Amino acid sequence: MLTDDLWRALPAGSRRDGCITIRAALDHSAVPAVARPTTPRRGLTLPARLLVVLATMLLPACSTLSYLAQAAHGQWQLMHARRPIDRVIDDPATQPQLKARLALVEDARQFAVTDLGLPDNRSYRSYSDLKRRYALWNVVAAPRFSVEPVRWCFPVAGCVDYRGYFHEQRARAFAAQLESRGDDVMVEGVTAYSTLGHFADPVLNTMLRYDDLELVGTIFHELAHQLLYVPGDSEFNESFAVTVQTEGLERWLRARGRGAEMQQYTEEQRLEQQIDATLAAGRAQLKTLYASQLPHAQMGVQKAAILGRTGQQVLALERPTGMHGEYDDWIASGLNNAHLAAVGTYYDCVPGFEGLLKRAQASLPRFYAAVRRIARDRSARRALCGDTDAPEEAVAGAGAQPTGD
Repeated sequence: MLTDDLWRALPAGSRRDGCITIRAALDHSAVPAVARPTTPRRGLTLPARLLVVLATMLLPACSTLSYLAQAAHGQWQLMHARRPIDRVIDDPATQPQLKARLALVEDARQFAVTDLGLPDNRSYRSYSDLKRRYALWNVVAAPRFSVEPVRWCFPVAGCVDYRGYFHEQRARAFAAQLESRGDDVMVEGVTAYSTLGHFADPVLNTMLRYDDLELVGTIFHELAHQLLYVPGDSEFNESFAVTVQTEGLERWLRARGRGAEMQQYTEEQRLEQQIDATLAAGRAQLKTLYASQLPHAQMGVQKAAILGRTGQQVLALERPTGMHGEYDDWIASGLNNAHLAAVGTYYDCVPGFEGLLKRAQASLPRFYAAVRRIARDRSARRALCGDTDAPEEAVAGAGAQPTGD
């Protein structure tokens, strides 16, 4: 990834679409950036928290340099637009509504440090107005008869299940290329952006569309990733962050005299989990179908039936709640393999983390210490997440032991 400082440090000729740009970039370590494709949904997020690895832009072939160029420039723009939040609030030209939202961010950011023990760094202490609806756009694809996403593998960054673009038109043009070869595709706007603390991530204007609880929860969630992150274990990482987010929100609401709002948030989270489970079930049905030896024509008919039924089941879950969002857009545009390939089952480990927090007697320092021990042991991680093949003693051996507060 090219930061603003690195971008300025490159020779002028390196900033063009030329191989020298690649060589200069590869001299620096690649950093994964977590992009959360969330949309305001009265507290509900989209089903997947996709990882956008900007290091995938550091490619060794000149044929991909336009991709590198847009990524480097997009990252530079995002970082270059940062302004300290306190200065934005103090600026007489700042609209009252923006001041109020950023004051909420400041309050949550300080609470995260003083009450939740989350990292005290420069992340989410600045604001970037990108003057667009999304920070970037992800392209996800899956073959016509598969729910396994198309993967792109690159040196340094490894393999990823999507391509991220800072310009919507480029994302849609790439998606059209994939669709023309027969793949199912989706283009998803990403509102929240993180580099896992490697850089001073700003609060983006795209994030301020969230309601209060989603905005505060997003800050707690992303800081939890900065506190602890196990490469390659999305279920563990996301479930840990969700647990910290939920516990943090409950404590924040109680401290601010808004405890009654937690019940509504909990109900929305429960609905999101139900929708995730419904989409995952549809994906499992399709996987079984695609493994069969049916003729493609017949398989296509059954595929359409499963996707249609899955979409209707999601709408039936939403209907009594009155909550609507991007799920509806997926269904209205035609649910496909790419949508289901993008769905992550990131709640499987939450009960294990909640039990760990309970055993720590709700002490976050003890909880964090126990999670760090478990994070180092793959068997313990799998046991915490309910893997029946993992030994239960793995969790017990790494469980919440008194460490002192």
